[in-house]
Amino acid sequence: MLNDPLAAALAKMLNAERIGKREVMVKPASNMIKRILNLMNEHGYIGSFEEIEDGKGNSLKINLLGNINKCGVIKPRFATKKIDLKKWEQRYLPAQGFGLILLSTPQGVVTHEQAREKNTGGKLLAYCY
Repeated sequence: MLNDPLAAALAKMLNAERIGKREVMVKPASNMIKRILNLMNEHGYIGSFEEIEDGKGNSLKINLLGNINKCGVIKPRFATKKIDLKKWEQRYLPAQGFGLILLSTPQGVVTHEQAREKNTGGKLLAYCY
């Protein structure tokens, strides 16, 4: 039994990327993981992904591009305001304008830049650069 499926998925992707694999299977497939993968795909960190139905929670087949240096979850899932995003950016990202911090907001899962544009805060989920 997995305690944190998102952390397991990101760790599996990072490990596969480090040893040079071009695709990885992540299980189980949740809506949260799919939303985060969509954002990572839009920003060019991973390639396409597809859900494979196996009757036991499904799995995701993710194509890797070799663009991930580091990714992980943020625990505990801190609640943050728009004005505090700069502090979290300095803590989790190596440079300004480099990488993503993913948040769960009332408007859905967004990056820290989108949250700043939408003038909203939320709960920190993960980072990737």
